[in-house]
Amino acid sequence: MYQDNEVTIRPVEPGDMDILWKLLYEEQEPEWKKWDAPYFPHVHVLYESFIADREKWIGKDERWVITVRDQVIGTVSYYWEHEPSRWLEMGIGIYDPAFWSGGYGTRALRMWIAHLFATMPLVRVGYTTWSGNERMMKVGEKLGMTMEGRMRKCRYHEGAYYDSIRMGLLREEAVSLGYIDN
Repeated sequence: MYQDNEVTIRPVEPGDMDILWKLLYEEQEPEWKKWDAPYFPHVHVLYESFIADREKWIGKDERWVITVRDQVIGTVSYYWEHEPSRWLEMGIGIYDPAFWSGGYGTRALRMWIAHLFATMPLVRVGYTTWSGNERMMKVGEKLGMTMEGRMRKCRYHEGAYYDSIRMGLLREEAVSLGYIDN
């Protein structure tokens, strides 16, 4: 568990499952999906199916919850783009719009970066977003990340083309920013 004032990231616990389902799947077209890769369809999952698959969530290293004053508001996660070369990508979702633009995501992602570097032999962490999600691009800038790639006009959404954006941070940059010790 990591904490920055009222913001905490921690592994998913059994008591988190109901709120996670509500945040992720209760609505057919949730507001958060307009910003989180909206060019991919949102797949609705029935409550019973979600709860039946709880072992994919509870206590897993690759997905933790974000809480503010003990209220679950989202998740941080990672996946291997290519594990043999230690190419790891991370993600974040703040599903309750009441917590957007309050700095919660930046703090959660900073702690997640520290956790990933502290627990894995990584030299880089990164994420992919799209040019329509300006808040996510700003988070990367605030965290000292570098825009490593911009694939132009490769995401088509609601009649417009957007760029795919890759942001990354090297271990030595995380050290110099004070996220981790050397």
